[in-house]
Amino acid sequence: MQAPPPEHCPGTESEQAGKVSACAGCPNQSICSDPSKKLEDPGKALVAESLKDVRSKLLILSGKGGVGKSTVTSLLTRFLARSCPQSNFGVLDIDICGPSQPRLMGALGENVHQSGSGWSPVGIDDNVCLMSIGFLLGSVDDAIIWRGPKKNGMIRQFLSEVDWGNLDLLLLDTPPGTSDEHLSVVSYLKDDNKPESLRAVVVTTPQEVALLDVRKEINFCKKQNIPIVGVIENMSSFRCGNCGNSSEIFPAKTGGAAAMCAEMGVPLLGSLPLDPQVAKACDSGEDITEIKNTTTEALEGICSRIMASFS
Repeated sequence: MQAPPPEHCPGTESEQAGKVSACAGCPNQSICSDPSKKLEDPGKALVAESLKDVRSKLLILSGKGGVGKSTVTSLLTRFLARSCPQSNFGVLDIDICGPSQPRLMGALGENVHQSGSGWSPVGIDDNVCLMSIGFLLGSVDDAIIWRGPKKNGMIRQFLSEVDWGNLDLLLLDTPPGTSDEHLSVVSYLKDDNKPESLRAVVVTTPQEVALLDVRKEINFCKKQNIPIVGVIENMSSFRCGNCGNSSEIFPAKTGGAAAMCAEMGVPLLGSLPLDPQVAKACDSGEDITEIKNTTTEALEGICSRIMASFS
């Protein structure tokens, strides 16, 4: 296992790379400080080798926190795995400070084992595996208090030192924003020779306060040349568990995700209502694919569109 970069690493593309005191003792110091050499993170080659048998990667993004990226990631994974039983799926939780996937996927308390080929991700189903920093914590209440470079080093280890095996699709649950973790994972996964192997799904809620930040995330993808599969509008309405009627908790006063997608030229994959039955199942880590209602019907349609984009 490689040591993570120094806590105050200036970054390989910085003019101070290899020159500041934080670089002392780093095995890459001579590479970073030599202006005649291309400043590319040496971990990128390790990631490429580790993921050579991973066919496609899908980033689940949103500029806004609390819109349900982690929940949507787990729901998509469950439905994709059920609808494509011959395909293999992996989930990587790169929300280092707020790992939710172990709970959502029903894997709390599981341990990660290490072998000669690297860390073994936790098996969820026959064709689903999961890796999260949540498996490495002594308690679910432990706080991760890390600066950007250390988080980036952890992401590199997850990508290069986990034995993912043969996967048809790796879904990456990301934190909100367009900062360190996002830049790091894009720099490692982006392949100019196969640009379509990395794509993104953007999650939002209908209200303008969320759409403001989601627009920034869409522009981030465009600037990084990451193809956007589409936008999922989460919590588009509330479906009552008793009467079955729907109401708008977050009114789409500016047209919601549909208007934003039309404005920015990206597809709208579908809308998911806030569903108490699905929310309860997610909190307990249960498989929601057996639930039959309007939410799961919408999920099936969204998953079909996602898989069609990769075919």
